[in-house]
Amino acid sequence: MNAVLILVDSIISLYIYTLLAYVIASWLIAFKIINPWQPLVRWILQSLGGLHEPLLSRIRNVLPSLGGIDISPIIVLLAVQFLRNILFEYLS
Repeated sequence: MNAVLILVDSIISLYIYTLLAYVIASWLIAFKIINPWQPLVRWILQSLGGLHEPLLSRIRNVLPSLGGIDISPIIVLLAVQFLRNILFEYLS
């Protein structure tokens, strides 16, 4: 059972890191630091967007508009950490 917990923890950690990379990349594009039309940047953004946008868009539909501030990644991070804590508390 320990091996399964370690695997789930690794998958959750990888998801969190890729979500942070997606948020940082979107900031860099918004501030015009990186060019979204470069093939490598576009491929990375499409890959990260395909991984995270289904969950983020569902949360954005539930949240009220905050005037251009997107807090959906914060909610996803908190929810994932909460699920990780529940998993380790009940299975340990």
